[in-house]
Amino acid sequence: MMPFTYVRAQDAGDALRLGGMPGARYLGGGTNLVDLMRESIEHPGALVDVTGLSADIEERPDGSLLIGGATRNTALASHRAVRMHYPVLARAIVAGASAQIRNMATVGGNILQRTRCAYFYDDAGSRCNRRNPGQGCDAAEGFNRMHAILGASPACVATHPSDMCVALAALDALVHLQGSRGTRTLPLAELHRLPEDHPEIETWLEPGELITAVELPALAFGARSTYRKVRDRSSYAFALVSVAAAIEVDGHTVKDVRIALGGVAPKPWRAWKAEKALRGQPATAESFRAAAEAELAAARPLRDNGFKVELAKRTIAAVLAELMEIKS
Repeated sequence: MMPFTYVRAQDAGDALRLGGMPGARYLGGGTNLVDLMRESIEHPGALVDVTGLSADIEERPDGSLLIGGATRNTALASHRAVRMHYPVLARAIVAGASAQIRNMATVGGNILQRTRCAYFYDDAGSRCNRRNPGQGCDAAEGFNRMHAILGASPACVATHPSDMCVALAALDALVHLQGSRGTRTLPLAELHRLPEDHPEIETWLEPGELITAVELPALAFGARSTYRKVRDRSSYAFALVSVAAAIEVDGHTVKDVRIALGGVAPKPWRAWKAEKALRGQPATAESFRAAAEAELAAARPLRDNGFKVELAKRTIAAVLAELMEIKS
């Protein structure tokens, strides 16, 4: 039996105060943290329930959205402004989990969910640096079909599991944080750390820091966006490769573009090289393929996941071609 204290925060200030309790962890919908507790991977001394914090979705005059950290995934995916102006986000959330899980999961919790690497979950029989620093990474030489081809290190080859975060990374989302030293914002694309030598440190959050909101900047061409998830089965499964993209064209020329990848890296992977390669180029299948090649040039596949390199290239090109069929 694992004893712990449960308390419910009334507001962000209350959550920060309670978060100072020994071994405290913030609890949203519990769809990941509770599972990890059941598997004896997480051992919090206290659970601070933050589901009572802001769950509002504020439409701002400049066209941006401010999304409360306690907003349920279902509410976000079904919101009128999200479906109209950021369809990539709505589709990513729906692709991520069943309706029952989306009804429970919160935006803040989704962002901070931990890897689903099988070796991370196998506390009894596998070495994992993310779970026990310095122990080793059995996935690196084990069955690594689902693992990273970009941004990994010898210490960890796990992927980040969130679909929602891939869309947020593509949309230049900002994460609003509140901690003991005040408030600050971080780009979602920079919130998660690459593993390098310390895979146990997964984000740039400070101890006790709380996600209070996520901001979506106005994006004039956000309506021309989509999300495609390639997985082993059409039912809910984690991505082999996923692509979130939005594109703006002037005539037949790419004026601007946003691309992010999932299932290929330890964090939501913003495809900066592909975007740079596309801007100012003709919106053709050849340009889309060249941009995908530029992004995947740095891929370092493992024994079992080399197929992901070509799969990612083809998915990027296919998604961009699909967007060209959507009328502005």
